[in-house]
Amino acid sequence: MSTLRRMCWIFPDRESTRGTAMWHPFFWDLYAEVAGELGLRWTRNAPDSVTVDGLDAGKPRVYVDDELVTPEDTLFITALYSLPYQSMDVFNQYALYAVLEQAGFYLPFPPGLSPIANDKLATVLHLRDSPIPPIPTLRIGTGRDVGKHLYEVALENLTYPAIVKPAGWCGGGGVNLARDAEEIRGLASLAQGGDTTLVIQPYLGEGTIDYRVYVVDGRPYAVMKRIPEPGSPVANASRGGSMEFPPVPPELAAATEYFARRLPIPFFCADFLFDGERYWFSELEPDGVIAPDHGDPARTLQRDITRARWTAYRDAHTRWLNQEGR
Repeated sequence: MSTLRRMCWIFPDRESTRGTAMWHPFFWDLYAEVAGELGLRWTRNAPDSVTVDGLDAGKPRVYVDDELVTPEDTLFITALYSLPYQSMDVFNQYALYAVLEQAGFYLPFPPGLSPIANDKLATVLHLRDSPIPPIPTLRIGTGRDVGKHLYEVALENLTYPAIVKPAGWCGGGGVNLARDAEEIRGLASLAQGGDTTLVIQPYLGEGTIDYRVYVVDGRPYAVMKRIPEPGSPVANASRGGSMEFPPVPPELAAATEYFARRLPIPFFCADFLFDGERYWFSELEPDGVIAPDHGDPARTLQRDITRARWTAYRDAHTRWLNQEGR
């Protein structure tokens, strides 16, 4: 029997009015609705909504807003978010994850995996032995000395055109095509304005398709195929890409066993690129958006994947409690 009653999603509360109006009907509201169907309460909470009474270090008391929660009845979803308008929240997110972990709560995405999943080169290095080869990646900082071009020592073997993008953003933001070293210099100087670390990767060509595999309890549950708009270097829906939900390609399904061993967590997404001839492992998304199939007003697949995710969290929480002997 599960004692879980609530899932609290720690998410920096800095969305714009337009962003909030778009994302709530896109997935936030459905996440809460499906949780309710499972008898669970799902809430999205800013880091500052969590208060911890640690006066008795042996028995910390944790409150979400003004409601007491316990490790038996609540889990926290702690996938790091580091978009530009959330940058001031990065430390608060990491620090809160550590506090919650030390306070004895189950976190379905352990804090130690956050920097690995958030930084695209860290992800590639962590999963370097993937049966689907990781896309070659170069990482450069863009601090106050970016104008000295010291990073160019690593560009010797780079071929052009190349994809240049932030190391830790999501949603297709900041992805650009650089045709030579001078264009990389220009992009690096712009990134300097926000101290944004960049990664550089080979451009796989016009029409490169993106496959997102939803992995639930170590198994490939579904796939979202994203097709870029003509002329776009990225296939995200936010950049005009179109979405389809075909069967999981056999090659990607076979690779899932490796990813599940390296990432023994209830839910994550693995993104792959297909250049017309072969697949490349691109990045890891512990909180990959479960997008709606716009051809299905009932959102059957989106609901199904979300239900499977929440069920996997609930079951993992129960196993964790039993292992802890609570």
